[in-house]
Amino acid sequence: MASDSPPAGPPTDESAPSAARVIVVDDEPTLRRTIARTLAQRGFEVTQCEDGATALEQVRVQDADVMLIDLMMPGVSGMEVLRDVKALRPDVECVIMTAYSRVEDAVAAVRAGAYDFLTKPFPSFDAVALTVAKAAERRRLIAKTRRLEEQLDRRPAGSLDAEIIGQSAAIRSVFRLVEGVAAASSTVLILGESGTGKELVARAIHRRSARASRQFVAVNCSSIPDTLIESELFGHVKGAFTNASNSRAGLFEIADKGTLFLDEVGDLSLAAQVKLLRALQEGEIKRVGSNDVRTVDVRVVAATNVDLRQKIDAGRFREDLFYRLNVIALELPPLRERRDDIPLLSQHFLRKFARKSGKDLRRLSPEAINALSAYAWPGNVRQLENAIERAVVLARGDEITTDDLPVDVAGIAPRGDNGAVGLGVGDAIDLAARVLGEVPYAEAKRRVLRDFDRAYAQNLLARSNGNVSEAARLAGLDRSNFRRVLRKHGSD
Repeated sequence: MASDSPPAGPPTDESAPSAARVIVVDDEPTLRRTIARTLAQRGFEVTQCEDGATALEQVRVQDADVMLIDLMMPGVSGMEVLRDVKALRPDVECVIMTAYSRVEDAVAAVRAGAYDFLTKPFPSFDAVALTVAKAAERRRLIAKTRRLEEQLDRRPAGSLDAEIIGQSAAIRSVFRLVEGVAAASSTVLILGESGTGKELVARAIHRRSARASRQFVAVNCSSIPDTLIESELFGHVKGAFTNASNSRAGLFEIADKGTLFLDEVGDLSLAAQVKLLRALQEGEIKRVGSNDVRTVDVRVVAATNVDLRQKIDAGRFREDLFYRLNVIALELPPLRERRDDIPLLSQHFLRKFARKSGKDLRRLSPEAINALSAYAWPGNVRQLENAIERAVVLARGDEITTDDLPVDVAGIAPRGDNGAVGLGVGDAIDLAARVLGEVPYAEAKRRVLRDFDRAYAQNLLARSNGNVSEAARLAGLDRSNFRRVLRKHGSD
């Protein structure tokens, strides 16, 4: 039976996540109580067990987040406890403690499912608490990944949730605007950086409009030469210009009674802007080379990633056209302003590309989720999608890890409670265990050294608040050599 449970930590805000539950298993009473007291003072819910048999009884009735297990105990050993716990409750993160530090034991523990391996005497009890906090965070992220999978499964077909992935306040605001403007016939101007999903939103508006049964026609205005844009939009008659061997309808005619999406509308020439303005105001077009006026009923949804007001000031965009397009403005947030959506988007793209490639990939590792969530994503959702597609191609096993991500993305490691970033001891052991026997010695060594260099440099940068000179001093290197290490791993 469990024993010596310390008093609970200080009360916490009810809105905060519930305290992580920890079971400390050690046959040495003084050490066990000190560890438990340290963890309780940091808000953990702690239960103490004096031997392996008691711990196994406890874990059958208590759903723990983390277990701290002494390796050498009389009766049921720490390794036996580890294996049985992982069989009973695979989600519990286990940290092994031992006074006999051997690489063989560490690798065996990691292969059996241990999160980390701590050697007694500990450098400090704060270090133990930090390891437990990281293990609890890993457990929380794994649980979050499962909830993301369930959330994707629950999306009703045809709902906005199924078309535009996200749950952040920023994207929910976009959902409300899409639902609100869809029923109208007014022109919509979608603003946002490249890669934020402007065409996706335009399609969602069309599908919810009275025009949903008719054509949705999309054109990227920046991809068509100025000499051809009028013909592309309004059509032409036979002989209107060289090689015009047949008459051809333009996109306005093709989209009649439907929706025309003009992406990067800010790149239209001034001549094309004049004709676009007439089409929007009068609903009339003329094919190139013809004087015949044709009437069309088209809803225009335009999009741009540039500031049209600046173009107006520079004389490169018509002010009257701007006001005609900007009847209803809808601004899409960049991905860095909706970081809460990154895990859900990543899981969505993982499913998409795993299904496409025929791979049995089911999840992203907690470390991969942390790295993806920490990255700035200058290319927004499109860049994230490309990163996940690449990771699916490279991944082995049933999950994507940081090794599968682009170097610049994987190089942003999660921060710990002390502000440091990078690989822990358990991470390094885990890496060694994964590559052991799977790749040649030279390649295994290269991978371990690469991750060590990256983690070491980023930890020092974190400690020095990004001051490269101070980080170089802490490393015992001159500034140029330290910058060489940073450049080597894309962190300069």
